[in-house]
Amino acid sequence: MKMILKAAALSLAPIMGLALASAPAAAQSKTGIAVVNLDRAAAESNAYKVAQQQMNTTYKPQIDSFNARKTALETDLKTKQDALQAGMKAAGGKPTPALQTQYEDLQKAGQAAQAELQRLGQPVALANAYVEAQLADKIDEALKSAMTKAKVDLVLKEAATESYQPYVDITSNVTAELNTVLPSVSIVPPAGWQPGKPLNGAAPANPAQRSEEHTSE
Repeated sequence: MKMILKAAALSLAPIMGLALASAPAAAQSKTGIAVVNLDRAAAESNAYKVAQQQMNTTYKPQIDSFNARKTALETDLKTKQDALQAGMKAAGGKPTPALQTQYEDLQKAGQAAQAELQRLGQPVALANAYVEAQLADKIDEALKSAMTKAKVDLVLKEAATESYQPYVDITSNVTAELNTVLPSVSIVPPAGWQPGKPLNGAAPANPAQRSEEHTSE
């Protein structure tokens, strides 16, 4: 009987060995954790830096006009504010109809100044938003590539961390990958482009459509 069991064990040994050898290896987590600041990664990219230099040249008339008007409006508002404060001091801090009118005029002047500056700064703001949109379009690809090369499984936002060692920060790695996948960007938005619109000009999918797409996947 023992001889039969021993023979059976010997005959099974090659089969068991073959089964173990052919079994797929269990997935092993590298448990690599990293920290990243995507805003800084984009801001430090070559594309962003060059774009800022180009914008300072291309949009110089608009920038100069904006700054000059901003200074003039700030001076005017400061004069009105000083006059209101002087009037309040003269009235002993007591409200009067004249002071109330002065206050309301100051508020209206401030709102008008803000609206004017927003209008004057629109071309530059739109160009900057277009630059940022192009970077945002590639930042995820750059991040995934950086994670793969650094053998990282999990990435945390820098702002969400309490403390970390400098060597776990892969922000510069993302910047390097971004320099590869997006060497340069355009500072001139296509006609009709607005922040939030896709770069290719196609209409964005609505939330319900996106939900259905993800469900089907």
